[in-house]
Amino acid sequence: MRRQELLAWCDAHFNEQFALLRTLAAIPAPSHHEERRAAFILDWLRANGGTAAYIDPACNVVLPLGCEGRRDIRVYMAHTDVVFPDMDPLPVHEEDGRLYAPGVGDDTANVSALLLCAKFLLAHPPAEPILLVCNSCEEGLGNLKGVKQLMKDFQGRIREVVSFDGQYTSLVDRAVGSERWSVEVTAQGGHSYGAFGAANAIAQLAELIGALYRQSVPQAEGRKTTYNVGTISGGTSVNTIAQSAEMTYEYRSDDAALLAVMRRRFEEAVEAARAAGVQVETTLLGERPCGGKVPAEAEETLLERCAAAITAVTGQRPGRRSSSTDANIPLSLGIPATTFGLYIGAKSHTREEYIEIDSLRTGLKIGLLLCAGGAGL
Repeated sequence: MRRQELLAWCDAHFNEQFALLRTLAAIPAPSHHEERRAAFILDWLRANGGTAAYIDPACNVVLPLGCEGRRDIRVYMAHTDVVFPDMDPLPVHEEDGRLYAPGVGDDTANVSALLLCAKFLLAHPPAEPILLVCNSCEEGLGNLKGVKQLMKDFQGRIREVVSFDGQYTSLVDRAVGSERWSVEVTAQGGHSYGAFGAANAIAQLAELIGALYRQSVPQAEGRKTTYNVGTISGGTSVNTIAQSAEMTYEYRSDDAALLAVMRRRFEEAVEAARAAGVQVETTLLGERPCGGKVPAEAEETLLERCAAAITAVTGQRPGRRSSSTDANIPLSLGIPATTFGLYIGAKSHTREEYIEIDSLRTGLKIGLLLCAGGAGL
């Protein structure tokens, strides 16, 4: 099929994509609770001829096209979850050429584009095996559960993975690994006046936080490592010496060796606190791997194909960056993978998030050029 025919198809189906996005954006989908979006997507796919679509144990909506018996499957995916905990419908409104909604860009706009690509491929059967997935649990403590399930179910059969997430200005070429911890300190506590001098869990936790923040991050050329205390809680009242206090702590790096250094430093800080008499317990909440030994030529070929699709539509060549995305898992398994998005917008992970409506048309064209090319069309 000629490129101009594909682009014309996108223009003809823009209004359908926009209406679909408005509907999807209102459906709540916090990580681990994507059931309503998954059910809607499954019904939509089946209504458009996707009778083979199904929901797997991780709440991924999976549509295999020509995959039976194949071990060279290309995967195109976008995640259904958003960072917001709402279980009531999310607010959606249009203003000045923008569509506003919590999670409308990350990642709902990409889900809507992927579904339109599915509609095209259902009407034009691929010559090569394609797996389209609206996956769960990409955000935060979702811990990439959806893509982990996918890699398990299709172990040894996947050739490459493209995750549609973010915008079309850059490609992810390096996985940022991370570890997230809950850290709880307990102490004797007591009345703020009568037991003055007793150990205070908040003060002890603050000392541990201070120790973590006095560290310098390990350095390596072209690599980035970070750390952060994200939440703190504890205590009973203003006139009570706190008996317990808790924080969440994470560190990230795009280098596996540096990530290991950060774990060692965290463990050393905790052990130093224990040696000083502090009662502290740690719980690993989430873990994302860095990249593994991916064949360099195959990875570069995938990145160039994605860049070519973006350049063909926008006239601009995308940059490259490191990030923590669903691509972490296939990359850690040695499978070529990348992540980029199919829209332009701003204020991701805030309730003021928006996308530029006109960018949806551009994004769909990029996505369909890539998917149709991967499908041998």
